[in-house]
Amino acid sequence: MFSLRRPTEAEVQEQLRRARGLPASYGLDLRTEGGREQVICPRGFALDYHRSQIGQGQAAFTAAKEAFRRWLQFDLGWVRIANPQAPIEQGEVVAVEAHSLWLWSINISRILYVIDEEDRFGFGYGTTAMHVERGEERFLIEYYPISGAVFYDLLAVSQPAHWLVRLGYFFTRSQQHRFARDSLQRMRRSIQDSSSNPQ
Repeated sequence: MFSLRRPTEAEVQEQLRRARGLPASYGLDLRTEGGREQVICPRGFALDYHRSQIGQGQAAFTAAKEAFRRWLQFDLGWVRIANPQAPIEQGEVVAVEAHSLWLWSINISRILYVIDEEDRFGFGYGTTAMHVERGEERFLIEYYPISGAVFYDLLAVSQPAHWLVRLGYFFTRSQQHRFARDSLQRMRRSIQDSSSNPQ
């Protein structure tokens, strides 16, 4: 899962091919779809929840949904989606490429559910055996028509799956918090870019 060099496109595609038949790697019902109030966080797992307003108005909500469809919440420089053509559909596998401390990794998850409602859009995915963590992560955009506020809601339940992640657990946790912070900032920027450059 870890490499000293960036995986090639052919290697990413081979990992995706191998992952397509894999089930979730943790065998638990974590109930992330129901949100923070309903989530189950078993012993040994960490619960992370981040929620922040990223925009205002219907146009911002539309822009946020489009950003999700383009996987921009992962477009962070040190993290990206390695198969950005993947649609947000239940059952689809997604490869997240990460780079830190001179190490590259490809982590593959499967989309478990999609939320596509008038005022809510998002999805949750679960890790496969080809991931350095075990657990689920939910990405959600919510729009409140009365106030006009648009929120980005990020929820994760996870535990280390790879020995290197367990060994560097405190660094791993700092990277998870870094991802949440950078992802929120990227979503805010995508909305600002959309309003500055309307189609």
